[in-house]
Amino acid sequence: MNIEYLSFTDKGQALAEYLASCLGGKAWRSGAPYKLKEWTDRAFPDDDALVYVGACGIAVRAIAPHVVSKASDPAVVVIDECGDFVIPVLSGHLGGANNLARKIAELTGAVPVVTTATDRNGKFAVDEWSKKQGAWIIEPHRIKLISSAVLKGDDVTVESPWDLAGDMPEGLKRFSPKAEGASDGAERPDIELDVFDKYSDAIHVVPRIAVLGIGCRKNTPEENIEECFAKFLEENHVFEKAITEAATIDIKKNEPGLLAFCGKHSWHLTDYTAEELNALDGDFTGSDFVKKITGVDSVCERSAAKKAGAGYKIVVRKFAREGVTMALALRDYRPDWSWKYE
Repeated sequence: MNIEYLSFTDKGQALAEYLASCLGGKAWRSGAPYKLKEWTDRAFPDDDALVYVGACGIAVRAIAPHVVSKASDPAVVVIDECGDFVIPVLSGHLGGANNLARKIAELTGAVPVVTTATDRNGKFAVDEWSKKQGAWIIEPHRIKLISSAVLKGDDVTVESPWDLAGDMPEGLKRFSPKAEGASDGAERPDIELDVFDKYSDAIHVVPRIAVLGIGCRKNTPEENIEECFAKFLEENHVFEKAITEAATIDIKKNEPGLLAFCGKHSWHLTDYTAEELNALDGDFTGSDFVKKITGVDSVCERSAAKKAGAGYKIVVRKFAREGVTMALALRDYRPDWSWKYE
């Protein structure tokens, strides 16, 4: 977590520097060189967490013009300069402000003033759970619906293709779809943990564990790759947020269209030699033509699997459009029910 601290007095600066030495990040003194507004304007869009050592009102006024969404705002925490109270002000769960406040409290002996309802009542928080599972919530506006149901004591159903280790939190149960012709059962889960969109009305918790394998003809334009990708997502019901990186064969690593495509999506592109890809064990959709050109029978599937590593699983096999091939592989993933601060 990239953290910056801002203080306003000598006493506050000493505390800020102590926290930075323990938690990492940089401690700043207001006015040297940045004044409050300048520091906030610079830090808010770039940092994971902002810690103000001073009055809560100062921090609230400073961040007010920048607040957009719990899905994108950084964690904002305030601690008074005496180190008595530490308050998560913004992005308590998704941004990690609640946990950061608790860590600061452990270091300083301060009282953590955590006010989120699920924390105060000791109830399951879907946003904090998703963060601990390395996942992304597609519909953050639905978080309040889940939290409200949990707080009211309503059953909240969860669908997942993975077994979840540990004890299921109170108020949750595994989703049981309605069988054809049955009078009981639900039509959709409340929470869906998956890389695929199966139930449109659920809140989708998407693990960021997918690798996109890509093959293409020489000089394929970025537009063609982008068009193939859009169809790939649409026809296979894949959430783009599941994808964290891309992979291909080394003879394609300098393709301008492919590099532009990966750059647009902020993905690192890893390339492998034909020898490395051929050495990979598994069941792949092979092509004699592709092997004649590249030296390997499947570029997209093998490169995705290679990058996904041990325990990989190919969940979307070779998909072809406009001289482009794509496949999706998942890294080994072992979610559990843990969600509370530890």
